Amino acid sequence: MIVRLAAEQDFPGFLALAAQVEGWFGPMVEDPGFHEAVRRHIRRSAALVAVSPDAGLAGGLLFGPGSENGPVHHVHWLVVSERVRGQGAGQALMAEAMRRFVRGPGTVEVITFGADHPGAVASGARVFYERLGFVPAEAADPGPEGGSRQVYRLAVS
Repeated sequence: MIVRLAAEQDFPGFLALAAQVEGWFGPMVEDPGFHEAVRRHIRRSAALVAVSPDAGLAGGLLFGPGSENGPVHHVHWLVVSERVRGQGAGQALMAEAMRRFVRGPGTVEVITFGADHPGAVASGARVFYERLGFVPAEAADPGPEGGSRQVYRLAVS
């Protein structure tokens, strides 16, 4: 598995990943706002992709690096293809994001499914972040599909 900065030619792959999770996150594939967010992250070198020789684009991550004045970094979007879930693509994306973008002290935050959301178990997202050392924090606004969301936070030194 190779993790690298995303390029414009990866845009269709981001849409293919989004199509796999629209039931959990709400409509994205046809959403101009999502398109612009992906392209903006790519232009800013804040988007990563995991590429597998046999699976193609295995995952994608949009990251919001912190600033000097506020060292709070944000995982804006992380999706791994159904074909390779549980094979380390998400872990590889997060490891590269931490290496490339995060300088401590500070925190990394992600908003993921609330405990009662159907995607919480099916996606494995909550367990995934907890295994990386993130801890559940406050509730967040519901997602566009109406499901509950929760902030997860990781302290970095």
